[in-house]
Amino acid sequence: MFWGTIFRLIGQFLLVLSAGMLIPFGADLLYGRPEWLDFGLSAIITAAAGLAMLAVCWQYKGQQLTLRGGFLLMMLTWLVIPLFAALPLWLAPEVYSYSDALFEAVSGLSTTGATVLVGLDNMHEGLLLWRSILQWLGGIAIVLMAVVMLPKLGVGGMQLFRQEMTDRNEKALPRTAQVAIWIVMVYIGLSIANVIAYRLAGMNNFDAVNHAMTTIATGGFSTHDRSFGHFNNPHISWVAILFMVLGSLPFILLVKGLRGAPRKIIHDQQVQFFLGLLLCLILLMIGYLYIAKGWNLDKAIHLVSFNVTSILTGTGYANAAYDRWGELAIPFFFAIMVIGGCAGSTSCGIKAFRFVVLIGAARTQLHRLLSPNGVFITYYNGKPIDENISDSVQGFILLFAVTFVIITWGLSLTGLDFLTAMSGAASAIANVGPGLGDSIGPSGNFANFTDPAKWIMIIGMLVGRLEIYTVILVLLPQFWDD
Repeated sequence: MFWGTIFRLIGQFLLVLSAGMLIPFGADLLYGRPEWLDFGLSAIITAAAGLAMLAVCWQYKGQQLTLRGGFLLMMLTWLVIPLFAALPLWLAPEVYSYSDALFEAVSGLSTTGATVLVGLDNMHEGLLLWRSILQWLGGIAIVLMAVVMLPKLGVGGMQLFRQEMTDRNEKALPRTAQVAIWIVMVYIGLSIANVIAYRLAGMNNFDAVNHAMTTIATGGFSTHDRSFGHFNNPHISWVAILFMVLGSLPFILLVKGLRGAPRKIIHDQQVQFFLGLLLCLILLMIGYLYIAKGWNLDKAIHLVSFNVTSILTGTGYANAAYDRWGELAIPFFFAIMVIGGCAGSTSCGIKAFRFVVLIGAARTQLHRLLSPNGVFITYYNGKPIDENISDSVQGFILLFAVTFVIITWGLSLTGLDFLTAMSGAASAIANVGPGLGDSIGPSGNFANFTDPAKWIMIIGMLVGRLEIYTVILVLLPQFWDD
């Protein structure tokens, strides 16, 4: 019975997607570009599919989804929506195949930021705007999924955040729908503030709108092949740093901050870990470049702060070829690619809270070894956490590592060298964007990948965005047993 509810919801998502296509449709009309026809046709096809699903499944309106239905909804949404989002890309003359179009759409919606397009500086405005819109829509979808769905499904330790929705000791929002509305309002507000900040820093209107959407979404799509290196403006870089960090913070905490509890953000263990780690990594790389490589301190502060923030948050912007900063650069940036920002944000990767839980569990285990008869409990934000959560976090990290090895192996079979295959796998599963090396590094892209390699990357991006557990559970035969 839940199939009707699932496809009714997907139909609604398709209508939202078709409405989004009208924005680049209007942009191309405004700029006198003939490609407006591509977006008009794609919007009609997408809306027709959405309306058909709604018409067939309307009788299931109001029906509640079961736990199994929730997993299927997430899985099918992330499979179906990119198929339609790729339509205007596929019709564009700059995109050579449907594989390329789907790669770009999945990369956009998952906020990965890896691209197969070359010559962005000369592309029509509608296509560039559509890529940014995909990341913006993907970003808010990811936040809502992390706040509303994943805690209920208990994916990879996310059940830890059920209390964020149910804590009655503060001005908590009582209904899930109200939480979602507040989050969308904060997301839109930050996006508008980011546009204004970029304009004041020196961007033109078009670049400011596009980069604001992909910054808040920590997605990393740019309107220029050289990404932020095109602007060569430290003021623009510092604006990007600020909003990349904001996009990587838990949006439910940002909502609570606006509702009169700003200390919730500062005192959150996950936020403290993320910001502390970011600062330490920046200082480490600045020290390395200043002391070992003789860099000018101002240059080191500017470039390191921007690129380390970009990669740690999973945004993927670049304003320098950071993989050529010396012997430490490649292992350094590879390590931070998979960490990611906070749970409940638009960021990606393993997520900061899992490292907090792991460190707490390790500390508890050490105490137990030293005092076998003692009773020691792992805490998160001052509250004890169940051992099942620690087990779930450890299981997620193990699955993350195994999936990374499988994707690396698959990419290697397509003929890629080890560094490209390894960093490409990390880029996909952690939804980061650029990899390392001459081909897919900060100065390159994924255009030279073969179609099999692109499909492996597509699967990797989707698996990473669905938090791995969701995909594995749906593929298990036991999942389908009544």
